Amino acid sequence: MGDKAELSPIDQRVIIPSFAQAIRVWATIGFLSFGGPAGQIGLMHRVLVEERKWVTEPRFLHALNFCMLLPGPEAQQLATYIGWLLHGTRGGIVAGTLFILPGLVVILVLSAAYVLFQDTSWLHGLFVGLKAAVLAIVTDAVIRIGRRALKGSLAVLLAGGAFLAIYVFQVPFPAIVLAAGVVGYWSARKTPATAVGDQAKSGDGAHNIRRAVVLIGLWVPLWFAPVAAVALFVGPESVFVQIGLFFSWLAVVTFGGAYAVLAYVAEAAVTSFGWLGPGEMLDGLAMAETTPAR
Repeated sequence: MGDKAELSPIDQRVIIPSFAQAIRVWATIGFLSFGGPAGQIGLMHRVLVEERKWVTEPRFLHALNFCMLLPGPEAQQLATYIGWLLHGTRGGIVAGTLFILPGLVVILVLSAAYVLFQDTSWLHGLFVGLKAAVLAIVTDAVIRIGRRALKGSLAVLLAGGAFLAIYVFQVPFPAIVLAAGVVGYWSARKTPATAVGDQAKSGDGAHNIRRAVVLIGLWVPLWFAPVAAVALFVGPESVFVQIGLFFSWLAVVTFGGAYAVLAYVAEAAVTSFGWLGPGEMLDGLAMAETTPAR
């Protein structure tokens, strides 16, 4: 990450906050963003676009579409991108860290409580309530974002067709994304529109390639260093090594956001590895959806 992107004409009307103000807002979002990716993205839209006016609607939706196509957690990627857009590298680091830190603490505490008290009646009742709250939070967020993102009959038809393809016909997700991209490209050729992409200078191609190689050479070893350390101390057959390798691989091959990969993670954790039972997996999802951003 370099300096923040130059604002395009469509962004000139936004309000640029101070760095201290941004820290306070990102910390607040980190503590209040419940409901999984849909709820988190809905909260960011309300705070950053509607209330604070730090980001324009087109820029937010453009960034959201881009993050949905990247592997990994789209909500945290969106927070990191917007933080970088506002305050450069330090903004991206602060936004991404504050977005997940509260949830990390809360989910660790809840997980420990679940292991210790899962056979008690009060905990069972708590999770019944959490699962109901998840449905309401996610539904509200999906409706909120859908109303702004699905503009025009083509967008509505694509969304409906994608839902039928993945839910009814169980078409592979990459195929759905590819088909939607082809249709969108064909539509753009028929009806050209103003692009809302980043306006940062692309720079010299060779320089960008060298920089990419340096970043990969730096971050890949750092990524796998904790897994290697665990394997060294407890052995390569440890379940912790299996978990580290599984989620490291998952992070770079899963596209389309968290909801697109939940079924695969559930199947692997329950059936392939036997880490959890089916009920425990559902309880874990309820905890994740009703705690702040992870």
